[in-house]
Amino acid sequence: MFRSVIYCFVFVLINISVQINSHICDGSTRYQQCSINAACGCLYMANTNHTSICGSLEMSCSTLLPCDSSNNICNEANHICVHHPRCENHSVCYPMSMIDRQLCPPLTKWINTGNITDARYMHKASILPDGKVLIVGGINSHPLALKTAEIYDPSTGIWSGTQNMTYARFGHTSSVLTNGKILVTGGNGNGYYQNTTELYDPLTRTWKTTGSMSYTRFGHTASILPNGKVLVTGGDSHGHYLNSAELYDPLTETWTTTGNMKYSRYQHTASVLTNGKVLVTGGCVNDYLNSTELYDPSTGAWTVAAVMNNALCSHTASVLANGKVLITGGSSSRAIALNSSALYDPSTGNWTSTSNMINGRHFHTASLLPNGDVLITGGYNGSNSLNTAELYNPSTETWTIMDVMNSARSIHTASVLKNGKILITGGTDNSALNSAELY
Repeated sequence: MFRSVIYCFVFVLINISVQINSHICDGSTRYQQCSINAACGCLYMANTNHTSICGSLEMSCSTLLPCDSSNNICNEANHICVHHPRCENHSVCYPMSMIDRQLCPPLTKWINTGNITDARYMHKASILPDGKVLIVGGINSHPLALKTAEIYDPSTGIWSGTQNMTYARFGHTSSVLTNGKILVTGGNGNGYYQNTTELYDPLTRTWKTTGSMSYTRFGHTASILPNGKVLVTGGDSHGHYLNSAELYDPLTETWTTTGNMKYSRYQHTASVLTNGKVLVTGGCVNDYLNSTELYDPSTGAWTVAAVMNNALCSHTASVLANGKVLITGGSSSRAIALNSSALYDPSTGNWTSTSNMINGRHFHTASLLPNGDVLITGGYNGSNSLNTAELYNPSTETWTIMDVMNSARSIHTASVLKNGKILITGGTDNSALNSAELY
């Protein structure tokens, strides 16, 4: 009895060491490639329920000692008991140096794709009707606002230029209208806040100016309503924070004012709910906000909704498949990057906490994947831009750490392509980035 307890204790210690220095082949078959090193594969660990560890397959069986047949434990220090394909599937003692991450770096799910021509952050990305991606505006490292636009073709991984916007801008919005055109509104044009708006026609690859908004806006939101109109809310107008809202009608290409929000807000979020109403959350003015409100397109009126647990700004909001809204991260009134998450239920009008992210972040992205999960990428933690990514499962309300991106970045864009991949573009990591990567 005492002997078996010792063996179990040793096995646990070995497994702790293994998992720290190597990586598990999660969901992989035995001997499957598990590393960017093609000589590495998945080896079943003895005394586990078909759990595999990634290790080099280039060990000769003649150099490996068998495991203790009574308990599948290695009596050699710094060895682990595995099943090796070249050793007649016998349990052998494998050196931990051969399963080290440095020897067998994990396969990454992030792949670099073609670089954009102009390094940029605070830009916007839109999926065109043909599946290509249009990025517009932003700011470079000089720092100067950009009027350039580029198109990404997922079938080739190549970027190509298209006609420039009329006005340089960053901190603007970009919305895909029901007619397939792209509406860009507001933003900051090198110190000049914009009320100008422009339309991009993907068929002619040209821009034209359309009606101007009543107010200059930066850090505002734009939402496509069920009737096809675009609701613009809040923003910063030369240091004056707005509670006003406006509607754009694509049929007439004109703007009209609608009901004012109860609170002025900037760097907030706006989400179109399944019932057609628009939920606006948080934001910053002279202080950070935990207030939320609902816009009813049928009446043009706003009503105050339940407050969130945290006052926050520069967070994300995602409408889940179940109709709930997931809020992630943001910065708080103490300028701290938050790792908190919350769920809004439109059927009850209540907020509930859900599990926290692993990393605090703001100026990150949140993408609703085809399977209903939400992928969080990058952002800023108060000191540095991040390369970390996390996945939220709405069914279990849990977070999973994902492979890190190839580049740390914040204030970037993330687009869900029609093939299910995620395209990340630009952002900043102390300077503007021109890199792009796919998940």
